[in-house]
Amino acid sequence: MTATLLRTAADLHARARTGRRAVVMTMGALHEGHATLIRTARGIAGPDGEVVVTVFVNPLQFGAGEDLDRYPRTLDADVELAGESGADAVFAPSVDEVYPGGEPQVRISAGPMGERLEGAARPGHFDGMLTVVAKLLHLTRPDVALYGQKDAQQLALIRRMVRDLNFGVEIVGVPTVREEDGLALSSRNRYLSPAERRTALALSQALFAGRDRHAAQEALRARAREVPATLARAEALSAIGESRAAADAHAVATTAGGPAAVRAAARLVLDEAARLDPPLRLDYLALVDPADFTEIGDDFTGEAVLAVAARVGDTRLIDNLPLTFGTFGDAS
Repeated sequence: MTATLLRTAADLHARARTGRRAVVMTMGALHEGHATLIRTARGIAGPDGEVVVTVFVNPLQFGAGEDLDRYPRTLDADVELAGESGADAVFAPSVDEVYPGGEPQVRISAGPMGERLEGAARPGHFDGMLTVVAKLLHLTRPDVALYGQKDAQQLALIRRMVRDLNFGVEIVGVPTVREEDGLALSSRNRYLSPAERRTALALSQALFAGRDRHAAQEALRARAREVPATLARAEALSAIGESRAAADAHAVATTAGGPAAVRAAARLVLDEAARLDPPLRLDYLALVDPADFTEIGDDFTGEAVLAVAARVGDTRLIDNLPLTFGTFGDAS
């Protein structure tokens, strides 16, 4: 499938529309993660719908000293990959097309959620991101827009903007795509030297360590709930040699765990990576409520996000994993 390259909103609006239009927003330098988004969009739009991929490096979301000038621009390859993945069109507007009057004086404010984690590390980033997303939603007029869950805070803010400001569009999050070794796919991965890439693996390894610690804790809690409290049942278990296992399950499940243990397991991996050559320089490790990206407490139940951001060499990378607390209820 060959995607049509469009440079202006007028050209995009001139296209005949029959079914649903699904839009995938990117800054270009497309990779398999983007291809997954496009394929998902193709499935949502269906054979009678249309998939549009936007390619626009938005200057508003880059702060002073960030990598706007060196951000990879590979439009020809992007159009090819988009078409192969199922896109009908690639909308690649110029800065003047998106911001015809120069930098906009009226912008979207990300609010308190936009000042946490990524927002604290990159002041103004989310205001610029939401402003361009709002503009691109208006310019492309989709029925549904898809975004990767790797940028979890971005996705949460887009969903909040669409809900709070009554945008008539469905927002779909698509799971993170990873390399075989676990590194989350990112256009910035190409900046990494072989040695830096080895260090960068600590981001996903830390998340996996936190996830595994959480899974073990939850499994023990489930096991503890199955252990009977009555003396007769305990004696019956003892007769078949299970009482020690039951006692161990109770002991571990009722010791310190939960969010604190998840953070500790992830932090251990990151601390070790800080001693590598080259070292990993941690920006933050956070375990947050996806509703507002505030840190969760030890008694938290429900959906959470374990998020990390760090620098390796001159490259800044982010990653996250979703977790659920309280799956099996409290051990007793």
